[in-house]
Amino acid sequence: MAKTSTNPLAYVAWTQALLATSGSLYFSEAAGYLPCLLCWYQRIAMYPLVIILAVGILRRDNKVYQYVLPLAIIGALIALYHVLLYYGVFAESEQTCRAGVSCTTEYIEYLGFITIPLLSLGAFLVIIACMVLLWKSVRKSAKK
Repeated sequence: MAKTSTNPLAYVAWTQALLATSGSLYFSEAAGYLPCLLCWYQRIAMYPLVIILAVGILRRDNKVYQYVLPLAIIGALIALYHVLLYYGVFAESEQTCRAGVSCTTEYIEYLGFITIPLLSLGAFLVIIACMVLLWKSVRKSAKK
């Protein structure tokens, strides 16, 4: 385990995960928007990242990317599918959204294109970018 000072990228990723988690809880609990099936899957991938990144920061583990990247990539793929479904690139099948709220329900749409699925995808991509940069930083310092 690389125990040096914690890389600021871990803090950026943690902040992003915390904001995304808080935002999704706000949308469902305060605004009253019911999450669809794909939203639940994205939450399953996002919520643990807050804890995993916090533990990595507290332990000064700059290899936290090893634990974060798999969840973030899975979450990003689900979010990408959700975005493509929302914008009509894929047809919504009854199998995907068979119970509860439709995965294409429009709750918010800022500036004509910023939706909840797009916000989720953006959050996962920020976390992935931070973790890839952290990985490169750790590899670079290991070579010295």
